[in-house]
Amino acid sequence: MKQKYYLDTSVFGGYFDEEFDTITKLLFNSILKEKNIILYSELTENELENAPQKVKDFIIGLPKSMIEYIEITSEAIDLADKYISENVVGKTSRDDCIHIALATLNRADVLISWNFRHIVNFKRIRGYNSVNLKFGFPMLEIRSPQEMISYENEK
Repeated sequence: MKQKYYLDTSVFGGYFDEEFDTITKLLFNSILKEKNIILYSELTENELENAPQKVKDFIIGLPKSMIEYIEITSEAIDLADKYISENVVGKTSRDDCIHIALATLNRADVLISWNFRHIVNFKRIRGYNSVNLKFGFPMLEIRSPQEMISYENEK
């Protein structure tokens, strides 16, 4: 069964970042091989507006059949604001909250991010999911690219 992966902005940028490129490339290879769906949001698109051209070209080069574009909705804004009002993160992390809300509302199987401060963080993950449950939304798996790499062929 195809999985739906919400990739935040940091994952696309990580493809060309010396610190993150090896794992990020393995992640994309795995996603492409398994023909999973990438949830690509309006917010990610906006955040990458000023990204280097090679990042934009990489995204354009991804198979269109594997990309599901999702827009920012008022429901996503409302849920993001709940994360803030419930003190999961502060107001300065609103865009991170919108990423979480979009992934939740679009039933992502997992949100993948390199953002360890505001997203891939045990305390924050528990907070986001407690808000989701409180308001009747499903729990969301949140992982780093490192956690999503398959090591099945290793001995």
